[in-house]
Amino acid sequence: MSLIPFEPFRHLNNMRRELNHFFSSDFPSLTTGFNHDFGVPKIDVYETEHEVVATCDIPGLEKKEDVNINIDTNVLSISGTISRENEVKEENIHRKERFSGRFQRTISLPSRVSTEGDAKATYKNGILDIRMPKLNDQNGDQKKIDVEFH
Repeated sequence: MSLIPFEPFRHLNNMRRELNHFFSSDFPSLTTGFNHDFGVPKIDVYETEHEVVATCDIPGLEKKEDVNINIDTNVLSISGTISRENEVKEENIHRKERFSGRFQRTISLPSRVSTEGDAKATYKNGILDIRMPKLNDQNGDQKKIDVEFH
């Protein structure tokens, strides 16, 4: 008769492997990150010699009143609402993965930007593009930016 060594954590390793498989295949949002699902848009920020540019993925906006953009010295705040209530009746939905509701994102900018009237925002094909001229002096106030829809 052969003896099998006792491995107290063997069952835990099997459970961990099963849970990893479950969460990686059945809930793709857990592996791709929580930001999109919980109303935090993804933003790319870069700067050129004269301006700071923020590009943000926000699919589903319908009019400029759906988004608010504010600049306060070197902080950019983007907030708004995406509503999809007119698309399909709630009782007919089998799976709902696209975001709807309020979103908000506040980020620090790499340089101080002008809060006068020179910043511009455009929205096209679900992409919000914000161009903010760099500030050369130390003066800065808060400024709300209007969005131009295409």
